[in-house]
Amino acid sequence: MRTAATAFAALLFFTLLTGVLYAGAVAGIARFAFPKQANGSLVVRGGRVVGSELIAQNFKDPKHFWPRPSAAGFNPLPSGGSNYAPSSAALLGKINERKKLGMTREMLFASGSGLDPHISPRAAHDQVERIAAARGLNEMEKNAVRVLIAVRTEGRQYGLLGEERVNVLLLNLALDEELRRE
Repeated sequence: MRTAATAFAALLFFTLLTGVLYAGAVAGIARFAFPKQANGSLVVRGGRVVGSELIAQNFKDPKHFWPRPSAAGFNPLPSGGSNYAPSSAALLGKINERKKLGMTREMLFASGSGLDPHISPRAAHDQVERIAAARGLNEMEKNAVRVLIAVRTEGRQYGLLGEERVNVLLLNLALDEELRRE
């Protein structure tokens, strides 16, 4: 009985230490040192949360930039890939549907998580003509959109990790601000 009591006391102690104290300390430090990131990197416009910099949103309006497709339907709870085999007829059908929408190579496939908020600058530039047609933009305004892509392009993390990328949500918000059109 004494062994069981000692084991139970150890269980309680380590549960409090690692489950409460450690987790609380890490969360507290994060809120102090990185308040925006600790709260989900939420983007607020007009006093309203419009999204997160970390999770893709399903923009379907031809007047906006589109993210890569999501195997999880842009729902962060069951995030992940589709697990379709490369030879899958279902995968081929989805790819053909996306091709009909005029999507380029990068935009045909979902990211590993299905929630990647970024696209490459090339994928953004490939969408300029569609956006220009939907918004009725002239050449000068199209060039302004291209400049906006360049300004919003993020470099490699720490100068060496990953590739250049553009956050679709932030780019769409900047696009709406820049052009002031719906």
